[in-house]
Amino acid sequence: MDYNHALDAAIQRLHDEGRYRTFIDIEREKGAFPKAVWNRPDGDKQDITVWCGNDYLGMGQNPVVLAAMHEALDAVGAGSGGTRNISGTTAYHKRLEAELADLHAKEAALVFSSAYIANDATLSTLPKLFPGLVIFSDELNHASMIEGIKRNGGAKRIFRHNDVAHLRELLAAEDPSVPKLIAFESVYSMDGDFGPISEICDLAEEFGALTYLDEVHAVGMYGPRGAGIAEKIGEMHRIDIFNGTLGKAFGVFGGYIAASAKMVDAIRSYAPGFIFTTSLPPAIAAGAAASIAFLKTADGQKLRDAQQLHAKVLKMRLKALGMPIIDHGSHIVPVVIGNPVHTKALSDMLLAEFGVYVQPINFPTVPRGTERLRFTPSPVHDLKQIDHLVRAMDALWSRCALNRAEASA
Repeated sequence: MDYNHALDAAIQRLHDEGRYRTFIDIEREKGAFPKAVWNRPDGDKQDITVWCGNDYLGMGQNPVVLAAMHEALDAVGAGSGGTRNISGTTAYHKRLEAELADLHAKEAALVFSSAYIANDATLSTLPKLFPGLVIFSDELNHASMIEGIKRNGGAKRIFRHNDVAHLRELLAAEDPSVPKLIAFESVYSMDGDFGPISEICDLAEEFGALTYLDEVHAVGMYGPRGAGIAEKIGEMHRIDIFNGTLGKAFGVFGGYIAASAKMVDAIRSYAPGFIFTTSLPPAIAAGAAASIAFLKTADGQKLRDAQQLHAKVLKMRLKALGMPIIDHGSHIVPVVIGNPVHTKALSDMLLAEFGVYVQPINFPTVPRGTERLRFTPSPVHDLKQIDHLVRAMDALWSRCALNRAEASA
């Protein structure tokens, strides 16, 4: 086989479909976010504003977080030294897990190298703990959840997105004696819609199922202490296992689960994705713990309020221009283009001509025909920057002869 030819063909297919991914070389400056510098391919530098980051609250630049990381780095050095079992458990990891358990009102928490790994490792391990387990999964669950469910060797049932009636049908068709788990998300990041947490918890209680809630795009962002949507609506006690990230609203790196002490102990003891992975560097753990603690306070609520305001303003402005946005009331602002080539072209022009950095979102992240630009306004974007973005979108939309449509509800 001509391996190079096969690689060329695979990459060319992405170019032909207009969904080849390009990494933009940007430099963030401490204290200046969302402003950054783009190192252009021609060697020049251009000032830009980042509009697609998942550091939703700017905590990656927060002085409290940076001070905690400096303290840990100066105290114990860079790396953790190994897996948690060998030499990678420190006071910083234990402090972080205590903050997380407290955040979600659970007995314990367990930190992983990413939320992807936390989902994959946990969901693939659960059938070892509950033989015969059937997992009921929302069809739009994140790739990490899908991968973990596929690899677990157990049975799975896929229910239509947020369709509680379909979930009920699937649960009712199952043997009542079989162990069950419902896996779903609180905020689905591509459309920005919410999972029906209360209704799913009702079904879980009726059919004797465990609940597994991915709050990756909600932790830090919702609830009086930033624990997510379940906290906001008063349903945290009905969730058996939380999954979350430290790399989005908390502004650092890593992922975790929070659950009962027995559940966490079992995952800790059986999940290869935890057992055989080097633990987070202590400085990362320290920064994450400081970020979580900060966002539990009134100052954290001020950031959440400012972010929600800016998201509402941006949606209102884009709707007024007839842009086809999806608005479910969350902090995410998707503008649907519907064609990968047009989406990439619009992204490129926004960057080069207006200094607006927003990456195209294409298949397989979203279904074909729903390609989009996904804006994530933060508390550190100001109204002047929002105005600049809206004017840029208006100018380019007209130039590209894209169809304006009523915003989606």
